[in-house]
Amino acid sequence: MTATGPLRVSELERRGLRDRVYDRILDMLLEGSAEPESRLSIDTLAKQLDVSPTPVREAMVQLERTGLVTREALKGYRVAPPLGPEQLTELFDARVMLEAEATRLATPHAATLLPELREAHRTHEACAERVVAAMRSGEGSVRATQEYFAADAGFHRVVLQAAQNRYIASMHDDLGALTHRMRQAVIRGVNDVEEAHAEHSAVLEAFESGDPQAPETAMRAHINGVRARSLRETQD
Repeated sequence: MTATGPLRVSELERRGLRDRVYDRILDMLLEGSAEPESRLSIDTLAKQLDVSPTPVREAMVQLERTGLVTREALKGYRVAPPLGPEQLTELFDARVMLEAEATRLATPHAATLLPELREAHRTHEACAERVVAAMRSGEGSVRATQEYFAADAGFHRVVLQAAQNRYIASMHDDLGALTHRMRQAVIRGVNDVEEAHAEHSAVLEAFESGDPQAPETAMRAHINGVRARSLRETQD
């Protein structure tokens, strides 16, 4: 064993701990268990996660890059505020650019992707029905909402994977946390869920149509529909 052997193992273990801490804090933020703009104490998080402050501090640096947390000099970290109109506009400009192109690239592979896209759509439909039922009963369900978000993302992931472009997929992944924050703000009622499901139906039908232009057009319409609902939320 070389003199650097144990150090390499220690470094791998340290990185693994940091990544686990990052995942735990990320889950907390995406679940909405921390209010926007609330303070995130490194020492408190370290105690909750039963780790030293160091991996928490390293995880917070990573999270700052996602836009989920902000850092103030001499004050520490806070949960990022909701996305404002300017950020939402930039986010959707990026999503339209990436997802419209991904859809165009995926269209020649429609026959291959359709079975998986149909299944993803059925899953999204079932989750949408559960969310709508919870809304109409007046008893919101965190779990049903999280499942709905996951199903929504799953539908889009099928198209992105079918595009067979690792760089588009990587860039889209980089937007993942911000997109999730946006999704949490978008659901304002039954109509929003039903509109999103109808837009997914239009994308699926466009792939089924055999029209080489239809899928990209339908995806653009869907992203712009979500854009309009998101911006409406910031103005109300």
